[in-house]
Amino acid sequence: MSQNSTIRKFIDRNVERLLVREFLLSKTERAGFGGLDFQRTPEGTKVTLSAERVGMVIGRKGKIINELQRRLQEDFNLENPRLEVGEIDNPALNAQVMASKLASALERGWYFRRAGHSSLLNIMDAGAKGCLVVLSGKLTGSRNRTQKFQAGHIKYCGDTAIQFMDVGKAVCVKKLGTIGCTVAIMRPGSKLPHEIRIKDRHEVGLPPLADVVIVKEGSMDLPEPIVEEVPEGEILEEVIEEEPAAEEAPAEEAPAEEAPAEEPESESTEEEATE
Repeated sequence: MSQNSTIRKFIDRNVERLLVREFLLSKTERAGFGGLDFQRTPEGTKVTLSAERVGMVIGRKGKIINELQRRLQEDFNLENPRLEVGEIDNPALNAQVMASKLASALERGWYFRRAGHSSLLNIMDAGAKGCLVVLSGKLTGSRNRTQKFQAGHIKYCGDTAIQFMDVGKAVCVKKLGTIGCTVAIMRPGSKLPHEIRIKDRHEVGLPPLADVVIVKEGSMDLPEPIVEEVPEGEILEEVIEEEPAAEEAPAEEAPAEEAPAEEPESESTEEEATE
Protein backbone atom coordinates (compact mmCIF):
# COMPACT_ATOMS: atom_id res chain seq x y z
CA MET A 1 0.00 0.00 0.00
CA SER A 2 2.85 2.35 0.85
CA GLN A 3 4.54 1.58 -2.48
CA ASN A 4 1.40 2.47 -4.41
CA SER A 5 1.03 5.70 -2.50
CA THR A 6 4.64 6.64 -3.28
CA ILE A 7 4.17 5.98 -6.99
CA ARG A 8 0.93 7.93 -6.97
CA LYS A 9 2.72 10.82 -5.29
CA PHE A 10 5.33 11.03 -8.06
CA ILE A 11 2.66 10.80 -10.74
CA ASP A 12 0.66 13.60 -9.15
CA ARG A 13 3.73 15.82 -8.99
CA ASN A 14 4.51 15.31 -12.68
CA VAL A 15 0.89 15.99 -13.65
CA GLU A 16 1.00 19.12 -11.50
CA ARG A 17 4.13 20.35 -13.28
CA LEU A 18 2.56 19.75 -16.68
CA LEU A 19 -0.60 21.67 -15.74
CA VAL A 20 1.45 24.58 -14.39
CA ARG A 21 3.51 24.63 -17.58
CA GLU A 22 0.42 24.74 -19.81
CA PHE A 23 -1.08 27.52 -17.71
CA LEU A 24 2.02 29.73 -17.79
CA LEU A 25 2.53 29.00 -21.49
CA SER A 26 -0.95 30.27 -22.32
CA LYS A 27 -0.48 33.41 -20.17
CA THR A 28 3.04 34.32 -21.30
CA GLU A 29 3.11 33.10 -24.92
CA ARG A 30 3.38 36.64 -26.29
CA ALA A 31 6.38 37.28 -24.04
CA GLY A 32 8.30 34.36 -25.58
CA PHE A 33 7.82 31.49 -23.15
CA GLY A 34 10.98 29.38 -23.08
CA GLY A 35 10.46 26.76 -20.36
CA LEU A 36 10.06 26.10 -16.64
CA ASP A 37 12.30 24.84 -13.87
CA PHE A 38 10.83 23.44 -10.63
CA GLN A 39 12.78 23.30 -7.38
CA ARG A 40 11.21 22.04 -4.16
CA THR A 41 12.77 23.52 -1.02
CA PRO A 42 11.78 23.40 2.68
CA GLU A 43 10.53 26.97 2.34
CA GLY A 44 8.25 26.17 -0.62
CA THR A 45 8.26 25.60 -4.38
CA LYS A 46 10.52 27.74 -6.53
CA VAL A 47 9.34 28.08 -10.15
CA THR A 48 11.76 29.73 -12.60
CA LEU A 49 10.23 30.84 -15.89
CA SER A 50 12.45 31.55 -18.91
CA ALA A 51 11.15 34.24 -21.29
CA GLU A 52 12.41 36.22 -24.23
CA ARG A 53 10.84 39.52 -23.05
CA VAL A 54 11.01 39.65 -19.28
CA GLY A 55 9.20 42.98 -18.97
CA MET A 56 5.97 41.57 -20.38
CA VAL A 57 5.96 38.84 -17.72
CA ILE A 58 6.70 41.09 -14.75
CA GLY A 59 4.37 43.91 -15.73
CA ARG A 60 4.23 47.40 -14.30
CA LYS A 61 5.34 47.33 -10.65
CA GLY A 62 5.19 43.50 -10.70
CA LYS A 63 1.43 43.41 -11.23
CA ILE A 64 1.38 40.48 -13.70
CA ILE A 65 3.89 38.27 -11.91
CA ASN A 66 2.12 38.74 -8.57
CA GLU A 67 -1.18 37.73 -10.18
CA LEU A 68 0.42 34.62 -11.70
CA GLN A 69 1.93 33.70 -8.35
CA ARG A 70 -1.45 34.02 -6.64
CA ARG A 71 -3.11 31.82 -9.28
CA LEU A 72 -0.47 29.16 -8.79
CA GLN A 73 -1.16 29.02 -5.08
CA GLU A 74 -4.96 28.99 -5.35
CA ASP A 75 -5.57 26.87 -8.47
CA PHE A 76 -2.74 24.32 -8.23
CA ASN A 77 -2.31 24.04 -4.44
CA LEU A 78 1.44 24.69 -4.55
CA GLU A 79 3.06 25.20 -1.16
CA ASN A 80 4.25 28.80 -0.88
CA PRO A 81 5.13 29.22 -4.61
CA ARG A 82 7.81 31.70 -5.61
CA LEU A 83 7.74 32.66 -9.26
CA GLU A 84 10.93 34.06 -10.78
CA VAL A 85 11.66 35.14 -14.35
CA GLY A 86 14.93 34.66 -16.23
CA GLU A 87 15.88 36.12 -19.59
CA ILE A 88 16.88 33.83 -22.48
CA ASP A 89 20.34 34.68 -23.79
CA ASN A 90 19.84 33.42 -27.35
CA PRO A 91 16.17 32.85 -28.31
CA ALA A 92 17.17 31.22 -31.61
CA LEU A 93 18.63 28.27 -29.66
CA ASN A 94 15.52 27.75 -27.50
CA ALA A 95 13.29 25.06 -29.02
CA GLN A 96 10.08 26.22 -27.34
CA VAL A 97 10.51 29.84 -28.47
CA MET A 98 11.21 28.78 -32.05
CA ALA A 99 8.24 26.40 -32.09
CA SER A 100 5.93 29.19 -30.89
CA LYS A 101 7.30 31.55 -33.54
CA LEU A 102 6.81 28.90 -36.22
CA ALA A 103 3.18 28.35 -35.20
CA SER A 104 2.58 32.11 -35.15
CA ALA A 105 4.04 32.47 -38.66
CA LEU A 106 1.74 29.74 -39.98
CA GLU A 107 -1.29 31.42 -38.39
CA ARG A 108 -0.35 34.69 -40.10
CA GLY A 109 -0.52 32.99 -43.50
CA TRP A 110 3.05 31.91 -44.24
CA TYR A 111 3.45 28.97 -46.58
CA PHE A 112 4.57 25.94 -44.56
CA ARG A 113 7.73 25.33 -46.64
CA ARG A 114 8.84 28.93 -46.30
CA ALA A 115 8.16 28.94 -42.56
CA GLY A 116 9.95 25.61 -41.98
CA HIS A 117 13.07 26.50 -43.97
CA SER A 118 13.23 29.98 -42.41
CA SER A 119 13.12 28.57 -38.88
CA LEU A 120 15.74 25.96 -39.76
CA LEU A 121 18.16 28.53 -41.20
CA ASN A 122 17.76 30.88 -38.23
CA ILE A 123 18.53 28.08 -35.79
CA MET A 124 21.59 26.82 -37.69
CA ASP A 125 22.93 30.35 -38.16
CA ALA A 126 22.74 30.83 -34.39
CA GLY A 127 25.33 28.06 -33.94
CA ALA A 128 23.27 24.94 -33.34
CA LYS A 129 24.93 21.60 -34.03
CA GLY A 130 21.77 20.15 -35.57
CA CYS A 131 18.07 20.92 -35.97
CA LEU A 132 14.86 19.08 -36.86
CA VAL A 133 11.58 20.84 -37.68
CA VAL A 134 8.43 18.72 -38.06
CA LEU A 135 5.05 20.02 -39.28
CA SER A 136 2.12 17.62 -39.14
CA GLY A 137 -1.54 18.23 -39.93
CA LYS A 138 -3.62 19.62 -42.76
CA LEU A 139 -0.89 21.56 -44.50
CA THR A 140 -2.24 21.89 -48.05
CA GLY A 141 -5.50 19.98 -48.26
CA SER A 142 -8.10 17.97 -46.42
CA ARG A 143 -5.72 15.07 -45.72
CA ASN A 144 -3.13 15.05 -42.98
CA ARG A 145 0.52 14.93 -43.91
CA THR A 146 3.91 15.33 -42.26
CA GLN A 147 6.76 17.48 -43.53
CA LYS A 148 10.28 17.39 -42.04
CA PHE A 149 13.12 19.88 -42.35
CA GLN A 150 16.48 18.88 -40.92
CA ALA A 151 20.10 19.93 -40.95
CA GLY A 152 23.26 19.04 -39.06
CA HIS A 153 23.63 16.18 -36.57
CA ILE A 154 20.45 14.88 -34.92
CA LYS A 155 19.80 12.24 -32.26
CA TYR A 156 16.36 10.67 -32.12
CA CYS A 157 16.46 8.39 -29.07
CA GLY A 158 18.57 7.17 -26.19
CA ASP A 159 20.37 8.97 -23.40
CA THR A 160 22.28 11.11 -25.93
CA ALA A 161 19.00 12.55 -27.25
CA ILE A 162 17.72 13.25 -23.72
CA GLN A 163 20.96 14.94 -22.71
CA PHE A 164 21.80 17.04 -25.79
CA MET A 165 18.49 17.64 -27.62
CA ASP A 166 16.14 20.50 -26.67
CA VAL A 167 12.57 19.81 -27.84
CA GLY A 168 9.73 22.34 -28.09
CA LYS A 169 6.16 21.92 -29.30
CA ALA A 170 3.42 24.34 -30.32
CA VAL A 171 0.02 24.20 -32.03
CA CYS A 172 -1.14 26.31 -34.95
CA VAL A 173 -4.93 26.69 -35.36
CA LYS A 174 -6.13 27.38 -38.93
CA LYS A 175 -9.41 27.13 -40.78
CA LEU A 176 -8.61 23.72 -42.24
CA GLY A 177 -7.54 22.35 -38.86
CA THR A 178 -4.72 22.33 -36.38
CA ILE A 179 -1.05 21.92 -37.30
CA GLY A 180 1.47 20.55 -34.84
CA CYS A 181 4.89 22.23 -34.80
CA THR A 182 7.83 20.37 -33.27
CA VAL A 183 11.35 21.81 -33.08
CA ALA A 184 14.33 19.78 -31.82
CA ILE A 185 17.71 21.50 -31.45
CA MET A 186 21.07 19.95 -30.62
CA ARG A 187 22.78 22.51 -28.42
CA PRO A 188 26.08 23.99 -29.59
CA GLY A 189 29.14 22.53 -27.94
CA SER A 190 27.52 19.14 -27.33
CA LYS A 191 30.20 16.45 -27.09
CA LEU A 192 28.92 13.17 -28.48
CA PRO A 193 30.28 9.84 -27.20
CA HIS A 194 32.17 9.08 -30.43
CA GLU A 195 33.96 12.45 -30.47
CA ILE A 196 37.43 12.45 -28.89
CA ARG A 197 40.16 15.06 -28.60
CA ILE A 198 43.84 14.35 -28.15
CA LYS A 199 45.27 16.59 -25.45
CA ASP A 200 48.53 18.44 -25.88
CA ARG A 201 51.58 17.47 -23.87
CA HIS A 202 51.49 20.59 -21.71
CA GLU A 203 47.86 19.86 -20.76
CA VAL A 204 48.83 16.55 -19.14
CA GLY A 205 52.05 17.88 -17.56
CA LEU A 206 54.60 16.43 -20.00
CA PRO A 207 57.59 18.40 -21.31
CA PRO A 208 57.59 19.43 -24.98
CA LEU A 209 59.29 17.22 -27.51
CA ALA A 210 62.78 18.15 -28.77
CA ASP A 211 62.87 19.89 -32.11
CA VAL A 212 63.96 17.62 -34.93
CA VAL A 213 65.74 19.27 -37.87
CA ILE A 214 65.40 17.51 -41.20
CA VAL A 215 68.16 18.40 -43.65
CA LYS A 216 67.19 18.04 -47.27
CA GLU A 217 69.71 17.52 -50.02
CA GLY A 218 70.79 20.85 -51.42
CA SER A 219 68.89 22.85 -48.79
CA MET A 220 71.99 23.91 -46.88
CA ASP A 221 75.78 23.69 -47.25
CA LEU A 222 77.25 20.66 -45.56
CA PRO A 223 80.60 21.05 -43.68
CA GLU A 224 83.71 20.11 -45.62
CA PRO A 225 85.42 16.86 -44.62
CA ILE A 226 88.44 17.18 -42.29
CA VAL A 227 91.75 16.14 -43.89
CA GLU A 228 94.76 15.51 -41.63
CA GLU A 229 98.07 16.76 -43.04
CA VAL A 230 101.11 14.47 -42.75
CA PRO A 231 104.13 16.21 -41.23
CA GLU A 232 107.28 16.42 -43.36
CA GLY A 233 109.89 13.73 -42.88
CA GLU A 234 107.44 11.13 -41.74
CA ILE A 235 107.05 8.26 -44.07
CA LEU A 236 103.99 6.23 -44.03
CA GLU A 237 104.62 2.73 -45.08
CA GLU A 238 101.77 0.69 -46.31
CA VAL A 239 102.21 -2.96 -45.85
CA ILE A 240 100.35 -4.84 -48.40
CA GLU A 241 100.14 -8.49 -47.82
CA GLU A 242 100.21 -10.30 -51.09
CA GLU A 243 98.37 -13.48 -51.29
CA PRO A 244 100.70 -16.42 -52.03
CA ALA A 245 100.65 -17.26 -55.68
CA ALA A 246 99.02 -20.46 -56.45
CA GLU A 247 101.57 -23.18 -57.18
CA GLU A 248 101.75 -24.03 -60.80
CA ALA A 249 100.66 -27.54 -61.48
CA PRO A 250 103.49 -29.68 -63.07
CA ALA A 251 103.09 -30.26 -66.77
CA GLU A 252 101.82 -33.63 -67.61
CA GLU A 253 104.65 -35.84 -68.98
CA ALA A 254 104.04 -37.33 -72.36
CA PRO A 255 103.64 -41.05 -72.21
CA ALA A 256 106.92 -42.84 -73.04
CA GLU A 257 107.06 -44.70 -76.34
CA GLU A 258 107.06 -48.43 -75.95
CA ALA A 259 110.37 -50.05 -76.83
CA PRO A 260 110.23 -52.60 -79.62
CA ALA A 261 110.04 -56.06 -78.33
CA GLU A 262 113.39 -57.90 -78.46
CA GLU A 263 113.62 -61.09 -80.45
CA PRO A 264 114.13 -64.11 -78.35
CA GLU A 265 117.78 -65.31 -78.11
CA SER A 266 116.84 -68.79 -79.02
CA GLU A 267 116.58 -67.87 -82.74
CA SER A 268 120.13 -66.36 -82.85
CA THR A 269 121.61 -69.33 -81.16
CA GLU A 270 119.99 -71.63 -83.66
CA GLU A 271 121.54 -69.68 -86.58
CA GLU A 272 125.02 -69.86 -85.04
CA ALA A 273 124.69 -73.63 -84.65
CA THR A 274 123.89 -74.13 -88.32
CA GLU A 275 126.94 -72.20 -89.40
